[in-house]
Amino acid sequence: MEFLKELGIMPHNSGVSTGMNWLNSRGVDLASYSPVNGQLIATVTTADETDYDAVINTAVKAFAYWRTVPAPQRGEIVRQVGEALRQKKQALGSLVSFEMGKSLQEGLGEVQEMIDICDFATGLSRQLYGLTMHSERPLHRMYEQWHPLGITGIISAFNFPVAVWSWNAMLAMICGDVCVWKPSEKTPVSAIACQKIIATVLQRNNVPEGVSCLINGGKETGILLSTDVRIPIVSATGSTLMGRNVGVAVAARFGRCLLELGGNNAIIISKDADLDMALTGSVFGAVGTAGQRCTTTRRLIIHEDIYTRFTELLVHAYGQLRIGNPLDELNHVGPLIDKDAVNTYLEAIAACKEQGGRFVVEGGVMEGPGYESGCYVKPCIAEVLPGCPIVQTETFAPILYLMKYKTTEEAVAIQNEVPQGLSSAIMTMNLREAEYFLSASGSDCGIANVNIGTSGAEIGGAFGGEKETGGGRESGSDAWKVYMRRQTNTINYGSHLPLAQGIRFNL
Repeated sequence: MEFLKELGIMPHNSGVSTGMNWLNSRGVDLASYSPVNGQLIATVTTADETDYDAVINTAVKAFAYWRTVPAPQRGEIVRQVGEALRQKKQALGSLVSFEMGKSLQEGLGEVQEMIDICDFATGLSRQLYGLTMHSERPLHRMYEQWHPLGITGIISAFNFPVAVWSWNAMLAMICGDVCVWKPSEKTPVSAIACQKIIATVLQRNNVPEGVSCLINGGKETGILLSTDVRIPIVSATGSTLMGRNVGVAVAARFGRCLLELGGNNAIIISKDADLDMALTGSVFGAVGTAGQRCTTTRRLIIHEDIYTRFTELLVHAYGQLRIGNPLDELNHVGPLIDKDAVNTYLEAIAACKEQGGRFVVEGGVMEGPGYESGCYVKPCIAEVLPGCPIVQTETFAPILYLMKYKTTEEAVAIQNEVPQGLSSAIMTMNLREAEYFLSASGSDCGIANVNIGTSGAEIGGAFGGEKETGGGRESGSDAWKVYMRRQTNTINYGSHLPLAQGIRFNL
């Protein structure tokens, strides 16, 4: 395929890079098959422990240099990365769509997120502000400043194979950190393409090896990153189980963790909602990326007065969905990532039925021409009671659960009763409902929206959630601070040494 050639992807690739150099990696071969048609995209040789150590040692040396480069100059490098991504947007977006299975529009949107975060980070490189505080002692000045932290280890998930890396890497780089990326073993080729793109920029600017590194590998590589004392911060995106393991390992060595884990997101549909707007937000949120977003809408909590009417609208809308090759822009829904995901989807449907759920739109695996990969499934809708156990879990598939409510307080309580706390939304034209939803008594999620869905966050705001979602924040606002260390400074410019709190110490 032409986009593979444009991105420099070969039939067989090293999966380990220290920047411009690709190591003769000695791990196992990892084959990447497209869920679109089952085609082999390429094979990638993963890292063994020797390769891993070589990369980390190179990154350690690079940090000693990179932290001394003025932040605006680091920002200029990131700006050029954004320009390089603009030139490769179509090709990289196509690869993301083909390797992961999301629609081409979503693949292109993911690359646009990368471009946007480069723009954001470039501006931020001149705004890494500290505070100035008044000292209680005369002729003293107090202030804080922020210094680079070191190596940022990045563990990313298959559903956003490139964007989440950029959220972390571009901010970490302008902060003066160097990056070591372990992508999902389900999408290694997209990661290699990104590394090749950034390498051209680093080489053109004579940036040394080790500032941006790539280590393809499986669970064992993630364990190496998590337990390595040379890596002060690990940013991990994935399942709650994975995050719990990473968090414990990093905490055991007093490292810093940024965790972006599972979501179980709900939209409350008020009787005062604009139903056309609510329908669009609900359907896209539920079926976009075939339900494989951490911000996917998994629950609709619908007011009893409009429940029947809105359910009918949903069923009709689902009947219009086109399922097929995501590179065809006429299709709404692509495949799940692999057959293991399909099995998880089928198991969740069976569990829902056993627990009393009633499907108003039935699920199942698609068969026939165009579905030979076995990874295409039907988005489905089930009516359930709020306490249904399957609703408490996150199934990475297009299964939508419907529940009724009477009062706003009841709806919020239903929304908050799950263990995850990433994204949430309410559809209402009632100002009081909207404000209650956003208040301290309202949504307990890291993201709370009014009259938009649960997915589609912009990079300008901090992204992340609470409870089993991990508590991490990436991307916008002041999320940059997690990649740096804070230092408080006090300068005495007087001729005496007064002590704080009025303490006297006479010699």
